[in-house]
Amino acid sequence: MTTFNLSGNLAKRATALLVGGMLATAALPGFAAPVELTLDEAIDMALKTNPSIKMSESDLKKSEWDVKGAKAAKSPSVNLSHNSIRSKSAESSVAAYNSTTGQLFSVPIPSSIGNRYTNSVDLTLPLYTGGKLEGTIEKAQLGNKSAAFGLEKTRQQIKLDATTGYYAILQTRNLVKLSEESLDQLNSHLKNVEAQYAAGTVAKTDVLRSEVEKASAEQSLIRAKNSYELAVSGLNNIIGLPLETEIAVQEDLPYEQYDKTLAECIEVALVNRPDLAQVRASVASAKADIKVAKSGNKPVIAASASEQWSDNDFPGTDNNNWTIGISANYNLFDSGLTRSQVKGAEAGLDKATEQLRQAQDAAQLEVRQAYLNMKEAEKRIDTSKVAVTKAEEDFKIAQVRYSAGVGTNLDVIDSQVALTSAKTDYVQALYDYNTSRAKLDKAMGIAVE
Repeated sequence: MTTFNLSGNLAKRATALLVGGMLATAALPGFAAPVELTLDEAIDMALKTNPSIKMSESDLKKSEWDVKGAKAAKSPSVNLSHNSIRSKSAESSVAAYNSTTGQLFSVPIPSSIGNRYTNSVDLTLPLYTGGKLEGTIEKAQLGNKSAAFGLEKTRQQIKLDATTGYYAILQTRNLVKLSEESLDQLNSHLKNVEAQYAAGTVAKTDVLRSEVEKASAEQSLIRAKNSYELAVSGLNNIIGLPLETEIAVQEDLPYEQYDKTLAECIEVALVNRPDLAQVRASVASAKADIKVAKSGNKPVIAASASEQWSDNDFPGTDNNNWTIGISANYNLFDSGLTRSQVKGAEAGLDKATEQLRQAQDAAQLEVRQAYLNMKEAEKRIDTSKVAVTKAEEDFKIAQVRYSAGVGTNLDVIDSQVALTSAKTDYVQALYDYNTSRAKLDKAMGIAVE
């Protein structure tokens, strides 16, 4: 038996071909077969196709080039220049002395037109900038880290969007089933009422009331189907499929007990959240701004070398001259410019520090909200599950009593409405639990695999 192992770029290409094939097939006119998806497949497609991911990846690439550009400023630079000059000198004269007569006289110099060609190569190497270049490089590196954290933040958000979109389809699909079930029950009850009315055992009002409830159930089914279509379009938008693509979800709303405490979740969030890492990078960047600003009070030292050629004939490669040396500059007085820049940078650090504190508080609040909402939904799962069991029993009893002539039509309708409401509450509790748990993972900064 031969085993094939797809790895590395080959696996990526195979996945890309699979996704591309799904997109192309779904776009074919008259294509009716739905795209079957699990939650993990939906998340994977969203991570590969969502424009937000592409934009964040572009930001990361730009930041990588920014780092290279900042480092290049600390390396030697070589400049090659060429000048071609054509000039004309005006007529003039010079004083001359006649030794025979002992007199001065004027000697005219005619005007002339000439060319001058100059070539030079200049090399400059910064030796010391008072920390300016080092601070600029540090800022660029921190910007690169921030962009990487930004990409992870975007990936986590897209995962959450795909997850909630997938669960929305599961929820609305279940609500459609409940609406259809409710309508079937009311149709069956209406037939029973009409039979009893024909036999003269119930009044016309029972028929009318049952018809009204049936019409109301039909309205609910229409709304449920529309919500389902909107949920499908929403997920298609997230995972990059045409909006009209039909999706067949392969799972149901799960329930798995969560074992972490609130304190543990908050602790994980303060360590893992990429947005907090971004703000910490902003604090470090503000410190680098101070370093750059303080460099204005320090000397700048650079080494330089130059070689020059000049000639009246093109290309000007004669009369070679060269120089080599070290230059130092120190700003003795700048009217307070450097001090102002330092104070401004320090104010920026104070702001970044407060932003970090604010972000940490917001992160803890987000975790607390998601955690408590999840626990509240978990409790509703248990209570609504019990309510469904009791409502089913009550509906059966009401049907039997009405058929036996000892119950009322209102009892049957009310019990049916209560049953549908209990089942809807159960579906809603499962949806709220799963979406709150997904939001909790995002609030904790759980990395996207």
